[in-house]
Parts: sequence; C-alpha cells; structure tokens
Amino acid sequence: MLPSRAEPSPPSPSPAEEGNPAPPPAGGRLGGGRQVIPLWLGTLRLPLLTLAGALALTTLALLSTGVSPLQAYRILIFGAFSSPSRFSDMIMLAAPLLLCATGLTLTFRSGLYNLGVEGQLALGAVAAMLPLRLLPDLPAPLLWTLCFACAAGGGALWALLAAGLRLYAGVSEIFAGLGLNFLASGLALYLVLGPWRRSGSASMSGTELLPRDLWLPTIGTLRLAPLAPIVALAALAVVWWVLRQTRWGLELRAVGLNAEAAERLGVPAYRRIAQAMAACGLLAGMAGAIQILGVFHQLIPNISSGVGLLGLLATLLVRADPRWVLPVSVVFASFTVGSVQLPLALGVDSSIAGVLQGALVLFALLARGLVSKPG
Repeated sequence: MLPSRAEPSPPSPSPAEEGNPAPPPAGGRLGGGRQVIPLWLGTLRLPLLTLAGALALTTLALLSTGVSPLQAYRILIFGAFSSPSRFSDMIMLAAPLLLCATGLTLTFRSGLYNLGVEGQLALGAVAAMLPLRLLPDLPAPLLWTLCFACAAGGGALWALLAAGLRLYAGVSEIFAGLGLNFLASGLALYLVLGPWRRSGSASMSGTELLPRDLWLPTIGTLRLAPLAPIVALAALAVVWWVLRQTRWGLELRAVGLNAEAAERLGVPAYRRIAQAMAACGLLAGMAGAIQILGVFHQLIPNISSGVGLLGLLATLLVRADPRWVLPVSVVFASFTVGSVQLPLALGVDSSIAGVLQGALVLFALLARGLVSKPG
C-alpha cells in the first residue's frame, strides 16, 4: 500500500474572488482567451456545415456538366410538389423508406449496422406474394392482412439469420447483411424468371400484374394509397414510444453503448440484439408488402429499388434519432421523385439526387468529427 500523503490545503479566495463570479460575455472571450460561441450558433453549426459541404460538392458536379445549379436545385426540391401525381409518387416512396429508416433506428441503437435491410425488404416482398398466389379467392382485406403478416415474418426471419451469424458465428453483420442481400435478390430473380414467370414467356419486367381489386385502394385516379403512409407513421410512433418510454428501449440503448457492461448488469444483450434485428426486418418486410400491393402490383427483380439503402442514408444522417426520421425521409423521397424530371428539363441524369443525398451523409459525418474534435 502506498503511504498516504497530506494534500496541501487550497488557497483561500481573495476578497475580489468571493461571491458569484460574473458570467462570461455572450460571444466574447473567456479569461484564457478562448472564444465563446453563442448557443444558437453552436446548435446550427453542424447542420450548416453539412448543408454547405453537400451543396458545394453537388454544385461542382452540376457545373462540370454545364448545367445551372439553381435550376437543378429548384427541380430537385420542388419537383415532387409540382403536381398531385408527383406528390402521390413522393408519398408512396416515403412510406416504405420511412419503414426501413424506422427499423434501422433500432439496430443502430443496439450498436449494429444492418446493411441487410435491402434483402429483408426483398424477402418481405417475396413472402407477401405467397398468399396472393396461393389464396387469390379470399376477400381483399383478408388477403392484404395476410400479405403484411407474411411480409413481416419473412423480413424478420431474414434479419434473424444475419443476427445469428453475428452472435454465434462471429460474422460481421455488415458482411452477413450484404451477402444476404445478394441471396434475396437472386431468389426474387429466380421466381420472376422461373416458377412465377408470366404465362407464355419469362420477362425481366416482373410477374403477372395483380388483379385491380387486390391493389391497395387509392385516392381517385392518383397512385396514393393512404394505407401505406398510415402504416409507416404508426410504426414510427410505436418505435419512438418504445425507445423513449420503455425498459426495453433503455436496455437496447445500454447494449448499444457497451454490450459487455450491459450484460454484467443483467441485461440480456444477445437477446436484445436479436430482437432489434428482427424488429428491423419486420418493418423492412412490411415495406416490401407496400411495394407489392401499392407501388408495382407485381414482383420485379429489383423490388427494393434502393429504398433500403436510402433508409440507411437517412438513418445515418439523423444519427438514428426517431424525431428526425420522418422529415429526412420525406426530403429524400422528394429529391428522388423530383430528380426524375431532370433528364427532360435539363438533360441531366436523375442520379444527381443520389449525389446530393450521399453528400449530405458524408459531410454530416465529417462535420460531427470536426465539431467533436477537442480544441
């Protein structure tokens, strides 16, 4: 045992130091010469850095093709709201996107990067087709219920497969998810070209269209099926409440911070991780059911259409905060739908929307690193 040593007593405060010290001036300097940043500027610094960097990179890409950035941004931002039809398309894209992003908030909170969300959506779409093909004579509301149930189960089981590889085989969920994505896409392609091919000949365009009475009901002649955004918003509300108001949500956050420490404190870390993955797969599978019943009305090889990866970008941008998942999902859907008009209006490929979305995430991560850097 080290010998104890008497600590020197602190010096007595001088008369000038007694009492309450004066607060540092707002926006001024502390005694050591360090600049004090106003509270409002500190709050806005991160989003401003992110937006400035993303716009700068996207503007350079547009200028390199000889296109006016202002015109391109106007179409990207407002194009989805230029007509009822485009607005409907934006909502029908935002609904499955919101479901995927909502599910990913759970896996991110548990400390996992669920890159297999695309495959979980595709498996959900394949599972949703089963009652439609096996029980086509059932009443439409019952068939829709079965489709959503089968899709949720298929997506959850596909996610649990990735979780099992992570927990019991030591395979990173990133590589497991990517491999399962390819497997799910291959299965969808096999079904489209094989057992479920169109009568007469196989077609890469997809299976036979569903009968009109099995499509989700829409508003008038628009492609907007109200059930899709209702399901997505309800899922977001449930996940938000679970994460903030339940013991399960608290334990999930504890596992994400330090799984080993949480396990020592009595939290079943493996079980919580598996549950978070299953819940994410469940929501992604329901997004697949929306793609079948409300968007494409058939199974196509690329049934996910990048919705899962777009949800991943949205979740990264908001740091898995469910409060911001909805507005960012709507913004990303607006960019995607608005970009469809770019080839006709300006002769620019619609993939520029992906450049802007990816740049937002990239510079958000970079800005967080710079802001949190000490000194």
